[in-house]
Amino acid sequence: MNTSACNCDEGLLVGIGNPLLDISASVDDALLAKYDMKPDDAIMAEEKHMPLYKELMEKYKAEFIAGGSVQNTLRVAQWILKKPGVCTYFGCVGNDEYARILETRAVADGVIVKYQVTDEAPTGTCAVLVTGTHRSLCANLAAAQKFTPVHLAKEECQAVIKKAKYFYTSGFFVAVSPESILQLAERARSGGHAFIMNLSAPFVSQFYKDPLEKILPYVDVLFGNESEAEAFATAFGINEKDLQAIALKISTMPKLNPSRPRVVVITQGCEPVILVENDKVTLVPVNKLSREQIIDTNGAGDAFAGGFLSQMVLEKDYTTCVKCGVYAATHVIQQSGCTLNGVSDFKSS
Repeated sequence: MNTSACNCDEGLLVGIGNPLLDISASVDDALLAKYDMKPDDAIMAEEKHMPLYKELMEKYKAEFIAGGSVQNTLRVAQWILKKPGVCTYFGCVGNDEYARILETRAVADGVIVKYQVTDEAPTGTCAVLVTGTHRSLCANLAAAQKFTPVHLAKEECQAVIKKAKYFYTSGFFVAVSPESILQLAERARSGGHAFIMNLSAPFVSQFYKDPLEKILPYVDVLFGNESEAEAFATAFGINEKDLQAIALKISTMPKLNPSRPRVVVITQGCEPVILVENDKVTLVPVNKLSREQIIDTNGAGDAFAGGFLSQMVLEKDYTTCVKCGVYAATHVIQQSGCTLNGVSDFKSS
């Protein structure tokens, strides 16, 4: 087993996103119906969803798990890299106990956190409704929505940004501070560094097309799953129906740094991962688990991105990055929430 730490630099990877405390519970379909949700939904909470969080805590055996898509991804990357401080995380939290739980978990997993703290709202939460092997997410962003580019301008944050060579964000954060994303994207472009983004959920392409369109030319590597890729294709007028053709089309969309062709990665559950690099499609197989082995698919996409990024900062080829993404996702879906048990034994050979 290879348990040695990487010899990469500290502060190589910066992530920006919504720090959320997951309130996770196994529920029945009736609860989904009550809150007008579907299996595998990923939605933003509306007024009608607000009682859901209390109901999960009072009527179900809910557990608190440190969450937020980008923070999860960085935790997974750190788990594989085994060297604390390679990843730094930006996001906004409330001045409360939930924020302290989040920070404690992230730091324990090796991530450096540079939270913006607000007194205007409590730390964000995400209801995770697990029904069999499905999970539905309902995020109440609360404090996470209060992030501002002012935080990035602070001296300590600028020092972090200047050190980084890889920048990662989620589609979820497009709904919060596209200005902040563009600042980091421009830093990546001007420095010849890599800017990586996750589409995150179909609603991002459906409802935030305009800011997404401004960010896309900076994106060097784009992640998505089948439904996210299809929603993107619909929003951006891509008429292809085949996922490989959609991925190829996305890779050729306008880009500010043409010397670094866009890489597109589409996951398909237990079907092979579609990797597009230099106009070439590679299908990378996935290890299929039995239904009994799958505990919770919540966090699979975050874990995949974390595995991928861990190899990207080590300058491995993209097929190896995908294989590590598959390894990480396979590990996480056998746990409850985006939790990491034992020592990573991924080998890049």
